[in-house]
Amino acid sequence: MRRRAETANCIQADEDTTLLKRPGMRGIRLQLDYWKAEERLQQERIGHTIVIYGSTRIVAPAEANARLREASRALAERPHDARRRRAVAVASRLVKYSAYYRVAREFGRIVGRADRRTRTARLAVITGGGPGIMEAANRGAYENGAPSIGLNIELPREQAPNPYLTPALCFRFHYFAIRKLHLLERAKAAVFFPGGYGTCDELFEVLTLLQTRKIAPLPVILVGEAYWRRVVDFAFLADDGMIDRSDLDLFVYCESAQDIWHAIGCWYAQRRSRPPRRAM
Repeated sequence: MRRRAETANCIQADEDTTLLKRPGMRGIRLQLDYWKAEERLQQERIGHTIVIYGSTRIVAPAEANARLREASRALAERPHDARRRRAVAVASRLVKYSAYYRVAREFGRIVGRADRRTRTARLAVITGGGPGIMEAANRGAYENGAPSIGLNIELPREQAPNPYLTPALCFRFHYFAIRKLHLLERAKAAVFFPGGYGTCDELFEVLTLLQTRKIAPLPVILVGEAYWRRVVDFAFLADDGMIDRSDLDLFVYCESAQDIWHAIGCWYAQRRSRPPRRAM
């Protein structure tokens, strides 16, 4: 009897991980991925968020300079090594991009200060919870004692949560789709710093959702005009008829933390003077 009681059939359904991991249980796993975060966000009174995207590879200036010194030291030992020359070139560019870490951190501080003026639904910084730009934005909010939300994702190459997340607001997702849903569900603005495939994926998804009116309008800020104009030739897409000329109005470029905050405020000031438009 004891042996029979230990079989899988005698395990309670909600404790049977083998059952929950079956392909047919995907719908339940999707709901669990959604509801664990949703209930906590409601408990913490998070009503509005500003979502910040950007590269995991952009680090704080001090770290960027340390990496450049190390790469330069390695090159000095073998000055004709092509790989080491490339490492120095990449490290030099990362020193330049580290300025965006400062901007993201300062913007996180600004949002954190704004949260102190809210009495009901709270305003919070929300990111993917990883390193780089995400860490910088979370850090700025965290240093201000404001809520700092991170939505981490399970990846083959493990991405650890950054250390500047409010403990109760650090989440880990299995499904990209649910993570993306939570990033935008309460968003009042989407801010994109320089980044790679992941950042571009999120940018084009947000622009498509706005273009097709699948989400309510919100300001989209691209930080670093020179970078984004080189990465995506939006004017070319409009000139060749692949997007409407009006689609170029879905976003604006900014450079500093104050610029970003001002652009968001201006967007909402203009919205108040227009009739509301519902999401489809």
